[in-house]
Amino acid sequence: MTEVEDGPAEPSIDFVPALCFVPRGVTKERPEKIVLTHAELARIIGETRDQLHEDDDDEDEDEENMDVDREHPAPSASNANPQDDEFNFENYENEENSTVTNIANVVDANEQVPDEDEDSEAEDEVIKPSDNLVLVGHVQDDAASMEVWVFNQEEQALYTHHDFLLPSFPLCIEWMNHDAGSDKPGNMCAIGCMDPIITIWDLDIQDSIEPTFKLGSKGNRKKQKEQYGHKDAVLDLSWNPQFEHILASGSVDRTLILWDMDEGQPHTTITAFEEKVQSIEFHPEEAQSILAGSADGYVRLFDCRDAENVNAAFVKWQITGEVEKVLWHPTETNYFIIGTNDGNLHYADKRRPDNLLWSVKAHNEEISGVCFNKLMPNLLTSTSTEGTLKIWNFSSIEPKHVYEHDFNMGRLQCMRQCPEDPYTLAFGGEKPPRCSVFNIKNFEAVRRTFGIPDAE
Repeated sequence: MTEVEDGPAEPSIDFVPALCFVPRGVTKERPEKIVLTHAELARIIGETRDQLHEDDDDEDEDEENMDVDREHPAPSASNANPQDDEFNFENYENEENSTVTNIANVVDANEQVPDEDEDSEAEDEVIKPSDNLVLVGHVQDDAASMEVWVFNQEEQALYTHHDFLLPSFPLCIEWMNHDAGSDKPGNMCAIGCMDPIITIWDLDIQDSIEPTFKLGSKGNRKKQKEQYGHKDAVLDLSWNPQFEHILASGSVDRTLILWDMDEGQPHTTITAFEEKVQSIEFHPEEAQSILAGSADGYVRLFDCRDAENVNAAFVKWQITGEVEKVLWHPTETNYFIIGTNDGNLHYADKRRPDNLLWSVKAHNEEISGVCFNKLMPNLLTSTSTEGTLKIWNFSSIEPKHVYEHDFNMGRLQCMRQCPEDPYTLAFGGEKPPRCSVFNIKNFEAVRRTFGIPDAE
C-alpha cells in the first residue's frame, strides 16, 4: 500500500498581535527592491552569527551568576564544535554551490520567473496615491514577520504586497515620516518586539532583510559594549509629529524612553512606574505632554520639558486593574479614554487629576483597542480579547451602547483606524482571515444613531 504523505502541518500558533495604517500618498509608487551581492549577503550572515554568539555569551554570563546545578547543560553556539556548525558559516565564502549563496538569485532582477498573470501582478505591484498600506505583524509558531498589505477604499481592494521577517515577535507598530539623517520626509515604521531592541524599517524598500537602524543595545561585557535603552519587551510606541525626531517607547522594564532618532540615543528616560508600561501617546497639540498607562493601575501625564524633574512632576489617575490602553480625543483634546485588563472603559479630563468623568463595564475581557472619531466627536469604538467590537455614543457624562459585532476572528488582539476615514477600522485576530478591514458605516444602527446618510 502506498502511503500518502501528509502536507505541512498547520501552525499551532497563528495570530496578528499588532497592525498600523500608513497614510495615503506617502509611499513610493514602486518600492525599491533589494538586490544583494554575495559580499552583502555574507556580511549580513556574519553579523547575524556574531549577534547569536553575543546572545549566547550573555546567557552564559547570566548562568555564571546563578547558583543552580544543571545535570545536562544545553550546548551554546559560542562553544559548539565545528561539526555543529549547521549552516557552515565558517566556509561560506568558499562554498561554490551553497544554497545560501543562491539566495541572492531570488532577488536578481535579471532572472525573473515568467507568470501567466504577469500583467495583473504588475498592476498590483504599483502603489497608487489612493492606496493605504496596512502594516500587519504576523506570528506563526516561532516565526514572526511583517506583512505589507495594500488597501484601496474606492476599489474595495485588500491584498498582500510583500512581507519580511522580523527578529522577534511584534507587539506594536508605529508609522512615522521622519527619516533620520535625511532632510526629506520619509516613510518609516518602528516596531517594538519581545526583544528590547526597537527596529526602524524603510517602507519604500521592498523585501528588506535588515532594518534601517535600531534603537537600543543589549550590551556585551566580553566585547565591552555598553547596554542602553530598554532591558525587556517593548509594549507600545508613540511618534511625536510635532517634534519629528522624537519617538517614545514603553516597556516591560517599567520605563518610558523618549528617543532622539537623529542621535540614535535615549533623550529622556522616565522611571516613575511600579509596573510595566503598556500604553503611551503624545498629546495631539501639546508636544511636550505624553500620557502613559501602566499595569500598576495608574495613568500618568508627564510634561517632558524638564527632563531632570520629569519623574516627580506629573499628574495621575488611579483605576482598578491594569491599564491596557490610553488614547487622547483627537478634537476635544482635554479628554482621553482608558481601557483596562478587566474590560472597563474610563473617560477623564486632563484638567481634573484623580477624577474620572465616567466608567463603564464595556467588555468581559481585556480591552485590546479603542478609537475615537474625528468626524463624529461622540463616537467611540472598543475591542476586546473576547472577540467583539462595540460602538458607543458618549458624552462627558455617560456612554450609551449602540451596537456590537463579532467578526468570528477569535480573540481580537488589536484595532487601528484609517487616517483618512475614521469609520474604517482594521482588526487583528487569531482566526482566519486574522486581519480584516471594515467600515462601521455598514452597520444600520451606526447610521441611524449618528445621522449618517445611507450610501448610494
